[in-house]
Amino acid sequence: MLWTLLAIVVAGLGAAGIALLLRKLTRNKLPRWIVPLFGGLGMLGYQVFYEYSWFEHQQARQPAESVVVATEAGHVFWRPWSYFVPMVTAFTVLDSKSVVREQVADAQVAEFMLYRFEKQHIDHVSHRAHLLNCTTGELLPLDEKKQPQLAQLKRIDKDDALYRQVCR
Repeated sequence: MLWTLLAIVVAGLGAAGIALLLRKLTRNKLPRWIVPLFGGLGMLGYQVFYEYSWFEHQQARQPAESVVVATEAGHVFWRPWSYFVPMVTAFTVLDSKSVVREQVADAQVAEFMLYRFEKQHIDHVSHRAHLLNCTTGELLPLDEKKQPQLAQLKRIDKDDALYRQVCR
């Protein structure tokens, strides 16, 4: 977060410097208010760039065995540009090395880890083990003791990215 704030300040100072140069080149014919205007637009421009490139930056930092299986895009009222082009605010990653498949009775069951990344003022990462019945498409999260949480049972489609990665 410190580096982001520093980058925003540097972008504002750089844009204000361009406005000062434009004023000097026009022999001060441009109004004085153009300098803080350029500074503010530079800071706002970097902030918008940072927010829209967050997902690609986080995705590039993941290990090769991780696979993005879901993304969430949305908008926030204090970011009016997100109403026109929604930005990715969260995504879920499957650790493909953690997938363990077993045959239980008539069903193939897979256990794996899912990581969820959320864009907040400080990035938030959570992880949880899951069970997926590849025969019925039932997805169950596991608690810390590896016990299934039956109240949180969810069905997923066979064309879902998570199903395709885990049950291929």
